[in-house]
Amino acid sequence: MKSLFVYLKDYKKETVLAPLFKFLEACFELLVPLVMAAIIDVGIASRDGSYVIKMCLIMVLLGIVGLICAVTAQYFSARAAVGFSKKVRRALFSHIQSLSFTEMDTVGTSTLITRMTSDINQLQNGVNMVLRLFLRSPAIVFGAMVMAFTIDVKSALIFVVTIPLLSVVVFGIMLITMPMYKKTQAALDKVVNRTRENLTGIRVIRAFNKEKDEQKQFVDESNDLSFKQKAVGTISGLMNPLTYVIVNGATVVLIWCGAFRVDTGVITQGELIALVNYMSQILVELVKLANLIVLITKALASASRVEGILLMKSTMKDGTVDYESVGNGTFANDIDMVRFENVSLTYEGAGDETLSDISFAVKKGETVGIIGGTGSGKSSVVNLIPRFYDVTKGRVLIKGVDVREYGVHSLREHVGIVLQKATLFKGTIRENLLYGKKDAAETDLKMALSVSQSEEFVSQKDEGIDSMVSQGGKNLSGGQRQRLTIARALVKRPEILILDDSASALDYATDAKLRKAIREMEGDTTVFIVSQRASSIMHADKILVMDDGRIAAMGT
Repeated sequence: MKSLFVYLKDYKKETVLAPLFKFLEACFELLVPLVMAAIIDVGIASRDGSYVIKMCLIMVLLGIVGLICAVTAQYFSARAAVGFSKKVRRALFSHIQSLSFTEMDTVGTSTLITRMTSDINQLQNGVNMVLRLFLRSPAIVFGAMVMAFTIDVKSALIFVVTIPLLSVVVFGIMLITMPMYKKTQAALDKVVNRTRENLTGIRVIRAFNKEKDEQKQFVDESNDLSFKQKAVGTISGLMNPLTYVIVNGATVVLIWCGAFRVDTGVITQGELIALVNYMSQILVELVKLANLIVLITKALASASRVEGILLMKSTMKDGTVDYESVGNGTFANDIDMVRFENVSLTYEGAGDETLSDISFAVKKGETVGIIGGTGSGKSSVVNLIPRFYDVTKGRVLIKGVDVREYGVHSLREHVGIVLQKATLFKGTIRENLLYGKKDAAETDLKMALSVSQSEEFVSQKDEGIDSMVSQGGKNLSGGQRQRLTIARALVKRPEILILDDSASALDYATDAKLRKAIREMEGDTTVFIVSQRASSIMHADKILVMDDGRIAAMGT
């Protein structure tokens, strides 16, 4: 939690003023029972109507001033809480972007979504309520006890016994429920993951008539979440009745003892009413404090989860070499553009090596075809070039420099990669293409559409390149999505182009036109083509046949 406090540093004024105004409100509230005692003991006892009216007006004034303080405190606490959550959310999102694929694979998408939404909302509520009540409630509780001592010491001893007893109940329940809330949030992760998988894979689920199976699994995970929520809710729910029992018991004892002291003339009737009012104030504030403790417990559980992601370090260290500085932007054709030297790769948590002893070299402008069975390691090979993963043995060299020495951003600016799954973002076709290079000229966009064989279907749309693309490109066919993702990679005119089985939805004629257009591109682009089709890589200068993470054959 300490590492998250840094995001409150820009709201120091609000974090001071909010509790301060709440403290002032509490002070004005503590004066009300004394005014009530004066009305009873002086005004009513002497039947002085003007005195009663005057003291009533003072009570109204105390109420108005207290209300102003409360509203001001609410404003500052809300401002600090919303600002804090905004900064934490931004920091978390930014940190997630810095994590390597290894950490992303380990943590899981659904867990990260829950951290970004539910957990940060819990943190926001926790900060808001702490600033509003964490000083006010103790001020009322201990202030009421102090005021009771000013009225009658013996009666005030009841407060001295009651308050520690209440503290034991409140903080005891807090210690029990905190780990339970962590388990509840973990169960929420599972429900979010199940929901996400169902929504993204709804077509597959219906195609295989698995709706009932998915519903059963969702119900099981939902019931597990519900069970954990009920368990922690039951224990948290004990707080209110226990505090009510203790405080009401103390009130009964107070009235019992107070009655004898009024009868003997030690205290007045007004002072007894004031003592009862102070006990009532303690009851109200402890109920608020009990609810606050529940919120704080949830917030602390969420804070540890958010903090866990923020403290997670990427296993991929950024290099310092600028890609542009290597060869001053030019590179001799007789030197290897890409070289794999005895490369092995083991994914995090995997027992066996995914790639073993991979060695080959590629000259600038050459085309490399990679083919092999499912799970043979084709995608793993090309994922090492833009440094999505780091090798566990050996090294990958680009222009004679180990990719681990390059700045990641600098390296990927010159590598265009089209992944197996064609992913487009909601927006126009133009905006999706500019994702490849935000300052691309119109000629670059036209070139990319032409080479990727997208020009024909884009020009047929009413708004052309400014036509809208729905989330995930659902309003386009599979082949259209693939061609646009290829165009997006081509926009930045990369020195290395990786097509990871990215033409699987294209017909043979379109695939052939695409390969021909890529070969004729300017700039001697080094191309890696991963494919299941032998026809797609027959023209390649070098073909790698992968089998069980090894190169089974290499040639033309």
